[in-house]
Amino acid sequence: MLSEERLQEFELRFEELEKNLADPETLSDIKKFTRLNREYRHLEPLVRAIRNLKKARVSESEARQLLNLEKDPELRQLAQEELEIQQQQISRLEEEIRNLMLPRDPEDDANAIVEIRAGTGGDEASLFAGDLFRMYTRFCEKKGWRVSVADFNEGNTGGYKEIIFEVEGEGAYGILKYESGVHRVQRVPQTEAQGRIHTSAASVVVLPEMEDVDLEIRESDIKMETARSGGAGGQNVNKVETKVMLTHIPTGITVVCQTERTQLGNRTKAMNMLRAKLYDMEMSKRQAETSQRRKSMVSTGDRSAKIRTYNWPQSRVTDHRINFSSYNLQAVLDGELDEFITRLQTVENAEKLKAEATAP
Repeated sequence: MLSEERLQEFELRFEELEKNLADPETLSDIKKFTRLNREYRHLEPLVRAIRNLKKARVSESEARQLLNLEKDPELRQLAQEELEIQQQQISRLEEEIRNLMLPRDPEDDANAIVEIRAGTGGDEASLFAGDLFRMYTRFCEKKGWRVSVADFNEGNTGGYKEIIFEVEGEGAYGILKYESGVHRVQRVPQTEAQGRIHTSAASVVVLPEMEDVDLEIRESDIKMETARSGGAGGQNVNKVETKVMLTHIPTGITVVCQTERTQLGNRTKAMNMLRAKLYDMEMSKRQAETSQRRKSMVSTGDRSAKIRTYNWPQSRVTDHRINFSSYNLQAVLDGELDEFITRLQTVENAEKLKAEATAP
């Protein structure tokens, strides 16, 4: 049973945020406005569901009252049908509200940094890494998100040995985080004369892009090196050292960015990548030290685990975490990932609900 007091708290907080966001003082403080607006957008679907639940309960009460008082058989039948409709609506809304009330990872609203690296399979793995990059690019385009390549190393026959890119968009990390893990491909390579199916792999790592306020990095801990960029950019790239490599001395973490036309642009992107890696390292350490903090089977854990297989001969894509297969391989490669993401979110929410129900 949902607590009425708790639901009212959400509504009151939502109304308070509405007033604060309209306050000129808030509008003049961009950081405060961004923070409050993010909370407002997060609460909006929850409060909408709460208000719809209230309306459904009123309608259910009216239908029940009519059913108890009415003598006419036809009107009683209509009242019974309305009562059943509202009861179904109440049940659906209560389930939706429980899911919306589940604790969210604070970084889910962040932009994402995605790293794709070719694994076992040689040139075929590099080609597959290129397929994955195209898949995510199409997916992000459909979401209206901006994709910006930070660094890449092309394969010998196409694709990428590795490629790192940023995704800017509301809730990008919260959705793309489910893609972290090993992706496996089964198909006949173009170089295979015998027509035999080969298995190759590529790893995907998704990190939240954190702002300055989330993690402090001292300038004295950073070593910067520059070189001439190997990417596109015209004559300027060949003459000026725009490529930037940053090394975080205490941890030894190194990041490289070479796709911007200026050294400053590449340094800014490289700092975002470094911040994300350090934040991820800190969060992993905290999770390891706090054993009671539960890891979800679908969004965290061992990044070396095989999560998905793309089978060309059968036109099949299988997600091994939820034992779900789609037989529309080309659509998935064209960025149709929503069905997988939705199912993964549903499983994760079910895990959270179960954990809350069994918590002391």
